[in-house]
Amino acid sequence: MLSIDEIDRMILNRIQSDFPITTRPYLSIAENLNLSEDQVIKRLKRLKKKGIIRRIGGNFVPEKLGFVSTLCAAKVSQGKIDRFARAVNRYPGVTHNYRRDNKYNIWFTFIAQSMDEIKNNLENISQETSVKGIINLPATKMYKIKAHFDL
Repeated sequence: MLSIDEIDRMILNRIQSDFPITTRPYLSIAENLNLSEDQVIKRLKRLKKKGIIRRIGGNFVPEKLGFVSTLCAAKVSQGKIDRFARAVNRYPGVTHNYRRDNKYNIWFTFIAQSMDEIKNNLENISQETSVKGIINLPATKMYKIKAHFDL
């Protein structure tokens, strides 16, 4: 069973929505929580190793940086899922992909400098993997919901 203690909770609550933008963010977090920088780093490494956290990183609004983004879905036969996922993950504009229990069973997000670049990349993925059922679902309206889980 995965478990966290009160110090882990304090660290996780602190980093979710207010990660310090400094040259030593873990020191800033440590000072804020009356811990050492080393304690914070060791605990976060342990939480990552246990699978309690996947990653620590920034989220950007692609459009504000001159990029476009889209959600993609693909119909991939069971025997091709791993190969398809590896092909998709090779593209630097793919932020993540995941399986869904649906006829469109692999979903992923794609960011690029233009929608034409995304369309070309999707065609290349289709040709490389022989998966023809890839749909491009660009957002028509953007909703940003802040997700903060008070632990």
